[in-house]
Amino acid sequence: MGIEATVEGLVAYARAHGLIEAADVAWARNTVLDLVGCDGAGFAQPVAPRDATSIDATLANLCAFARTQGALTAGEEDDAFACRIMGALMPRPSEVVRRFEELRAADPRRATDWFYALSGDANFVRRAAIARDEKWCAPTKWGDLEITINLSKPEKDPRAIARAGRARRSGYPACALCVDNVGYGGRGPASPWGAHPARHNLRAAPVDAGDETWALQYSPYAYFNEHCIAVAPVHRPMHIDATTFRRLLALTEALPHYFFGSNADLPIVGGSILSHDHFQGGRHTFPMERAPEGDRVALAGFPDVEAHTVVWPLSVLRLRAADPSRLVQAADRVLEVWRDYSDAQAGIVAESDRARHNTITPIARRAGRAFELDLVLRCNVTSPEAPWGVFHPTEDLHHIKRENIGLIEVMGLAILPGRLKRELAALARALVEGSDLAADPLCAPHAAWAEGLRTRYGSFEEATVRELLQREVGQVFAQVLECAGVFKWDDAGRAAQARFLDRLA
Repeated sequence: MGIEATVEGLVAYARAHGLIEAADVAWARNTVLDLVGCDGAGFAQPVAPRDATSIDATLANLCAFARTQGALTAGEEDDAFACRIMGALMPRPSEVVRRFEELRAADPRRATDWFYALSGDANFVRRAAIARDEKWCAPTKWGDLEITINLSKPEKDPRAIARAGRARRSGYPACALCVDNVGYGGRGPASPWGAHPARHNLRAAPVDAGDETWALQYSPYAYFNEHCIAVAPVHRPMHIDATTFRRLLALTEALPHYFFGSNADLPIVGGSILSHDHFQGGRHTFPMERAPEGDRVALAGFPDVEAHTVVWPLSVLRLRAADPSRLVQAADRVLEVWRDYSDAQAGIVAESDRARHNTITPIARRAGRAFELDLVLRCNVTSPEAPWGVFHPTEDLHHIKRENIGLIEVMGLAILPGRLKRELAALARALVEGSDLAADPLCAPHAAWAEGLRTRYGSFEEATVRELLQREVGQVFAQVLECAGVFKWDDAGRAAQARFLDRLA
């Protein structure tokens, strides 16, 4: 079978998954032939379609053929070309919007089910790459934490994240989240604006955020079930204020089966893209949501808003109310007090050198007919002893996790760098064999930690060492989260939390 069979297989795949309709088949075939540089002479005779169940393999074959034909230039990456092929086989953005709104009017779940399936079938959500990620649950004193080793996400230095967050708008699209990305062809690193991913197969759907209509899309490398991103219609920096709380709750009204949350709006405690206002959401129950509620919290002026602390390594207030407007007001009151709050005994500094340090990571969800907001108190102050951040993972934990502790980690899901897959495998071998950890470049960053494991466990068995290391990585992640908590779970920390809560009463 020649390339025609691969093309026919891809067209059959697109038809079977609803990307095109029966009337589009000839057009789709000819469009793909044109893209890969094939005149289609092989179609003079009937062509049996090659199985395209593995969409990645099918696209790889088409990219390889296109390169031999000169249709894929030396400077164009296979991934960008594959996006171009799939973008040509997708419904137009207007058609996606119409279908999504029709379904949402009847049932929001049906709308997201369809849209998520479309994004995966079009290979925008990279199902094959996601399936290769390693995932497990680790029991800790905070409950079962979720751990993932993400093989697609590059590990970033928190200082580089901070610089990116302060970067000014440049180029087109201005950032990877802008609504202008729909259908964009991408650009390489030689561009004066820098590299930008291809987005031919990106589609977005409108979702009501109260005062604005935001663009809903799915994350290509989903970290959890139906991991979506709600993007502001204009390029503006992230911010946390009453409007943020209002929009988060409005999104849960529009899609009540999804949670929505925001990264904090400051470096160190914020996410990797602070330059564009956006939220993350999806259909997933995180460990923090399952965490038990602690003491009842008195909020002066809000007897109709139920508030509790949460038994969680970070410092969390959970607010619940039937009236979302009252919930917004109560959350804004907490934010107002927290932004100006300092406590030298706890290391909390509200402001220094005209830079503010306190903010909140908010998460909104529905609780039956009521609305719920988790407010995670964050502080990004640094010190000579803690240049990475006073409430950032300490350097002895960086061998596992050194990046910012953003929204997803806050809720109990670790996004760990892909390097750990090989490093943990090497560690497992070294522990079983009793070899020198420092002598192996893969083991050396973990040597001090692993020597501690040797002291605790003595010997290791090949059949169980992998599970043991996964469990111990979970313990490290629990420590990472404890580092990010502004009120620790010792006597001094409990007293410090009580001092802050007194300000709210």
